[in-house]
Amino acid sequence: MYDYYQCQHRDIICVDLKSFYASVSCIEHGMDPLTTKLAVVGNTKRQGSVVLASTPPLKAIGIKTGSRLYEIPHHNDIYITNPKMRKYLTISTQISQIALQYVAPEDFHQYSIDEFFMDITDSYHLFANSPYEMAKIIQQRIFNATQIKSTIGIGSNPLLAKVSMDIEAKHTKNGIAEWRYQDVPKKLWSIDNLTDFWGINSRTAKKLNKRGIQTIGDLAHYPHTYLKRDFGIVGVDLHLHANGIDESRISQKHQTKRKGLGKSQILLRDYELNEVKAVINEQVEDVFFRTRQQHLYPTTISFTLGYAEGGGIRKQFTEKHGFKSTNTIIQTLWQYVSNVADVSEYYRTVSVNMTNFKSSHIQQLELFKSDIEQKTEAIDHALDDVRLKYGKDIVMRATSLTDSGTLKSRQGLMAGHQA
Repeated sequence: MYDYYQCQHRDIICVDLKSFYASVSCIEHGMDPLTTKLAVVGNTKRQGSVVLASTPPLKAIGIKTGSRLYEIPHHNDIYITNPKMRKYLTISTQISQIALQYVAPEDFHQYSIDEFFMDITDSYHLFANSPYEMAKIIQQRIFNATQIKSTIGIGSNPLLAKVSMDIEAKHTKNGIAEWRYQDVPKKLWSIDNLTDFWGINSRTAKKLNKRGIQTIGDLAHYPHTYLKRDFGIVGVDLHLHANGIDESRISQKHQTKRKGLGKSQILLRDYELNEVKAVINEQVEDVFFRTRQQHLYPTTISFTLGYAEGGGIRKQFTEKHGFKSTNTIIQTLWQYVSNVADVSEYYRTVSVNMTNFKSSHIQQLELFKSDIEQKTEAIDHALDDVRLKYGKDIVMRATSLTDSGTLKSRQGLMAGHQA
């Protein structure tokens, strides 16, 4: 058992906007999100499109985030709509501005479009008698301004605030829960589904299960030396978090040391192996274009190809002098995929990430670079000039015009969805 008197004791609240996309869409059409069965779908014209959000009544019949359009029953009382990202961003910004009336900007952290943290330690006494009362004020302000309902977790650190919101607040009558260090043994350790805990995905949960760890209490009491041996520094974090310890401060923003650029897509239907190349081409073109605009070359490229039934192919490629040609990257990825991929499988996700950059202004003299390599690099830069003048999507590969290409269907989207 840790001595919690040595840990930081702050007043953190985590605010989650309930079924945000679906709620905004309902309210815009004059419907109540708590009684209306509505789903926000990526593209209502494609049966394989993903459900981005659903209202509580629709979740109650099994349609939730990640479901597919074809899984939604054809009932007269179920509404299906396309996303309106510009509207969602406008409402999210409006709510963030409300929150910033109660804390300094450095004590506010936007976790996602529908979730944020606030450190109210030094400010809640200006507006309320307790953090709980402060949470009620913010919750009511948000509802009055937008008609969006919210759930709020309160904790002594960001971890406890987040977990109290996820585990308890969403199931309370007023949507607010408060967890302090003294609640760790009773509330935190009783979580018996590891994936319900912040930071544990299904793959990590399976690894923990193999070690006899079934609950957060088991994780808290498992020797941290073994967790560090098996999981590295992540194992130490898992052990501390299972004991309710999180020493991060919202005002001390994390600075990412390993910056990267990437793109990932959930495909709208099952792709055969030969069709995937069109998507790989598009992703490499897009990510490498953004890389060149920052005058950088990546030395590491990570690639993931996910099966429709789960699992997939993951590979990382390294070139110490940096990848300098779009064609070279595509050929490297596709040659590997062709050798290891199962042609009988169907594919649903593709992602390409580039990291560990070198400045393109500083290049080592390469005496044996072929004419083809020099020409492909020159073509990349020439096409960059055209894209910058006429638009990024003015030039595309012929594969993007096939049925397996996604570039044309994604034109005009915001954050991957309709604006």
